[in-house]
This record gives sequence, C-alpha cells and structure tokens, in this order.
Amino acid sequence: MTALTEVREARPAHRDGNVLRWLGGYSASTLGDSVYYIALSWTAVRSGTPAEAGLVMAVSAVPRALLMLGGGVIADRFGPRRVVVLSDTVRCLVVLGVAALLLLSGPGLWMLAAVALVFGTVDALFLPAVGALPPRIAARDQLARVQGMRGLAQRAALVLGAPLGGLAVALGGPAAAFGAAGLLFAVSLPLLLTLRISPLPGGGPARDATALRDLADGLRYLRRHRVLGPLVVVVALSDLGFVGPLNVGLALLADERGWGAAGIGWVLAGFGTGAGAASLLLTVRGRIPRAGAVLGWTIALGAGSIAALAYVPQLPVAVAVALSVGLLAGLSGALCGALIQTECAPAYLGRVTAVTGFVSLGLAPLSYPLTGAAVGLWGLGPVFVASAAVCALGGIYGLLVPALRGAELPRVPARRT
Repeated sequence: MTALTEVREARPAHRDGNVLRWLGGYSASTLGDSVYYIALSWTAVRSGTPAEAGLVMAVSAVPRALLMLGGGVIADRFGPRRVVVLSDTVRCLVVLGVAALLLLSGPGLWMLAAVALVFGTVDALFLPAVGALPPRIAARDQLARVQGMRGLAQRAALVLGAPLGGLAVALGGPAAAFGAAGLLFAVSLPLLLTLRISPLPGGGPARDATALRDLADGLRYLRRHRVLGPLVVVVALSDLGFVGPLNVGLALLADERGWGAAGIGWVLAGFGTGAGAASLLLTVRGRIPRAGAVLGWTIALGAGSIAALAYVPQLPVAVAVALSVGLLAGLSGALCGALIQTECAPAYLGRVTAVTGFVSLGLAPLSYPLTGAAVGLWGLGPVFVASAAVCALGGIYGLLVPALRGAELPRVPARRT
C-alpha cells in the first residue's frame, strides 16, 4: 500500500486537501461555465432576433452530443486530469479572447456561434474526464461523499452564476461578463495542476489499439456489467420522463396557472433546494445503505411528485411539490453517480461516464419538442402523467434487476478515537 493511499484511507474526503483542491477547481470551472452562459445568452439576444439567439444557444449541443463518446475514449487513454486541464485552458483563452474583441468592436452572431461551437466540443471532452477523475484522487469508500460534494458545487454554481454574470453585464457589459468567466476558468487551473493522481491498477487502455476499438471495448464492458448495464437503462428512462416536464412543461404550467416568470423561479428554487439537500446528505453521511434499492424507490416516488405537479393550483403548494421532486431526484441522481464511480473499473470510467452523459445530454433533450407538441394536443395533466410513467418505469426496472437492486456503496470505515 502506498503512502498516498494510506493518507486517503485515514482522512475523509471533506478533510482531504487533495479532494478539496479538486473541489475548488471544479467549483471555479462550473461557476465560470454558468457566467459564460449568461454572457453568451445576453450578448446573443442583444445582437440578433430571438430566433437567431436561440440558434446560437443551441449550437453547442450538436458537437457535445456527437463527440461525447469519443471524449470518453480520450479521457481513458490520456488521463482525466490532463483532459480537464486542457479543456479549462481552452475555455479560458477563448472567453478572454472574446472579451478582448468585444472591447474593440461590436459582437457578431457568427463569432458567438463559433464560441458556442468550441464550448460544445470542449464539453464533449470535459464531461467524461471530470467524471473519471474522482477515483484517481480519493479512496473508493469516499467516492459517494465526493459525489455529494460535486452536487453541492453544481447547485452553488447555478445559484451564484446567474447573479454574478448579470452583475458583470450591468457593470461592464458583455466584455466584463466574458472576462469574469475567463478568470474563473483561470482560477481552476493551478488547483487542478497540483492534484496528486493515483496510477490505474493494471494500467490503462492499450496504446496500440485504435480509438474505435477502445470505444467498442468500453461498450462491451458496460453491456456485460451486471450493475452498470442496467443502470444506464435506468438513467435513460428516468431522464426521458423527467427533463421534458421540468424544462418545457414547467413554463407552460406557470403560464396556464398565471404564476408568471416569478412563479417559475420559485418552483425551480424549490427543486434546487431539495436537490441541494440530497447532495448535502450524501456528503455528510458518505454512504446510503441499500443504495440500489433506494435508487429505484426514489425514482418511482419522484415520478409520482412530477405527475402531481400538473394538478397543483396554488404556487406555494407547487413549490413544496417541487421541493420533494428535487429531494428525490437529487438523491437518485447522486446515487446513480456514486454507483457508477464505485462499480466501474477506473480504466473504463471515462467511457462509461460518456455513455451516461450522451444519454442525459444528447438523447433526453430530444423530448423537449415532443413534450411541447403533446401538451398542445392533450393538455398538461396527461403529458405530465405520461412523462412520470416513463420516469417511474426506470425506477421499477432498477428494482426488478437483482444485481442493481442489491448494489451497495462501500462502507465508510469508522473513525479511530
């Protein structure tokens, strides 16, 4: 056993300097991404028509979906830290370059679309790599806690990113907002560069194999795994049933009920609070007993809350229902991430993370136009119920697969007195 491993086992993740450096770098990068999104959306809206602005915002989704699986191969082949550092370096240089150009001339839609295209491409590399990094910096029994810490960082970035980006725009215009995003990406770099990385047990993918063979090998590993294969099916079904009502149906529901934009904000705040509480629970406890069974039940119960949301007439009750959706969905999402981290061999984690990311970010958003069209045909209630049924089907499937239902997170060793 190496000295580094001994230190990790003796120290919980939230007291491990190596993990805290990772958390700081990841938080700065995620916050920079939120500020960048505000800067890009505001600049696009002020530079063209609403349709053109929407097109600019949608451009990044194409390379992210098309290249995600290849990004997982690159993360496993070259190491997740190297890919994450390179990704944040590119994003830092690009947004600082945009900030400089905006100081010299007005923004052009082509320039903004090019920036969105670069960010989508970088995301396809960054997302699998950042998912593959935790087992290289923390002990296996601390990975669930690390997943909870990551969830808290994501929620904090969502809460702080919008006002920080808006403040930067108000004080110095789009150039200041892009500059602030670039500085946040720059802050992440020294923290990520100083991480201590453990070598992979048994080495990584064979360097003489082609990228396509690496990808095929990863897909075979995922298909044959008794827990991870079914878990991807659970993720696909739950996301397909969840994202449409939350991202499209919620706006239509608020409009129909007369809650307005402020009502959407309150409902999303309730959801975010519940999801944050779930991440905090995993961070503090470090382990949820019977994780596989809890995952299935939380997805099924969360689906019931999604269906109920369409039939709530008062905004305060809707916020309370959204809080329960966030708590259950946040817990199931954190458990999915923790099980992937602990069940997957580290050498395959980039590719496995890429598959789940492709399902969540590439396939699930295809339900947006279908949700909108279905609401126009049948109304909010039936569509929310149908979407909830698809989501519940994911939880039920997970409960019916013995290996996934019985999956456990590693036990956190008792602290020595």
